[in-house]
Amino acid sequence: MAKNEKRVQVTLACEKCKRRNYITTKSKVNDRERIEMSKYCRFDRAHTLHKETR
Repeated sequence: MAKNEKRVQVTLACEKCKRRNYITTKSKVNDRERIEMSKYCRFDRAHTLHKETR
């Protein structure tokens, strides 16, 4: 059996430079919509909005 089937890995991409910088997990049950977070982008050297990609 899988470690935890309710949590899935998602990739976060920067809205400014469009690069995929982060990989995180989210709950399939509680978070149905795509995640949006303010994270640090090392390519832009600033905090920018990062959105979940598929």
